Amino acid sequence: MALIDIRDLHVSFGEVQAVRGVSAAVAEGESYGIVGESGSGKSTVLRALCGLAPITAGAVTVVNEPLGRRRSAAFHRRVQMVFQDPYASLHPRHTIDRVLSEPLAIHGFADRESRILQALDEVGLGAGFRFRYPHQLSGGQRQRVAIARALILEPRVLLLDEPTSALDASIQAEVLNLLDRLRSERGLTYILVSHDLAVVAHMCERLLVMQHGRAVEELTRDSLRARSAAEAYTRALLSASEGYTPAGATP
Repeated sequence: MALIDIRDLHVSFGEVQAVRGVSAAVAEGESYGIVGESGSGKSTVLRALCGLAPITAGAVTVVNEPLGRRRSAAFHRRVQMVFQDPYASLHPRHTIDRVLSEPLAIHGFADRESRILQALDEVGLGAGFRFRYPHQLSGGQRQRVAIARALILEPRVLLLDEPTSALDASIQAEVLNLLDRLRSERGLTYILVSHDLAVVAHMCERLLVMQHGRAVEELTRDSLRARSAAEAYTRALLSASEGYTPAGATP
């Protein structure tokens, strides 16, 4: 049975249909990608999963819990989200210590100090960052804090909404490698939304292509790398994502 099961998901905001009949099944331990142009509805799928957007119709089950209008406390421990902009997702007047201690206090965790130190160590920051403020960190460091905050509750699922798109290219690979390592070590399940097909090819075993709120087709990583797609829209998306090869470089 799939750890995340999405069947005929619809999300509407008034007259606007943001997601139209999307279905997907994600196995435990899998990293699953959702790609598409801006406005395709890919981020709305994640927001519907975590409760930030309404599920208008369809059925969604996460870790054997059918999702309704409200999410249980247990759901929020099992499922966490990492947002696109690490600066916007962190309170500017809260130290990193407070950012990490708040979810522990809300969910009644003991040994908070050791958990905070462990979380900082796991994302490659260390205790020296504990009492800094977000503005004292680089973009990559802030995103590492956001990942630490998501992991501190020991979830089973991470929802990743363009987690590296706000970062410099030199930092993106570091964060992606960190996420890869954490998934392997913890047996996590990821749903990764990205417009960058290279990121998805690196991170995900399978991916769903979306356009105008609808699912176009599902591809494996091998199909993506081989530029093998059945639908014209997917082929156009693959073609548009191809970068240029600098002079002297091997294509």
